[in-house]
Amino acid sequence: MVRRFEKKARKYRGSRTHGWGRVGQHRKSGSSGGRGRSGLHKHKWSFVMKYAEDSSGYPFYGKHGFKQPETIVAARLGINVGELESMLDELVSKGLVQVVDGKYVVDLLKIGFNKLLGRGKVSKPMIVRAVWVSRKAEEKIRAAGGSVELVRGVVHG
Repeated sequence: MVRRFEKKARKYRGSRTHGWGRVGQHRKSGSSGGRGRSGLHKHKWSFVMKYAEDSSGYPFYGKHGFKQPETIVAARLGINVGELESMLDELVSKGLVQVVDGKYVVDLLKIGFNKLLGRGKVSKPMIVRAVWVSRKAEEKIRAAGGSVELVRGVVHG
């Protein structure tokens, strides 16, 4: 393998410091003023003033935002309208979907989904209840003579 730059260490054998000065430079974190963000309120303050946004200290100081615990964040489990339409007859036979006035009434939460997505074609009229619905999916269902109802107050699907 070709080396782009020659290794200087061979030339520095016997020089004790390898060009880094007299007393202990180029060692560990002491030469840079500490590891990570240590010293940003003391000897690295000029760095903070240069790179912080509007001298507020961001992103070096303070808490930024809130991360919700994963136990309370609902996973978005989506299904496309085309897949849903192909499953309709099977779901009716299982009793998970009802047919009322010629329209299929689908509660996505009963099937195990909570978001309706827009890929695929819709030809059968459906009334779909879901927590989240994409704009494209809603347009396709309305064009086929159905409607979309958003379920409110549900965190987990």
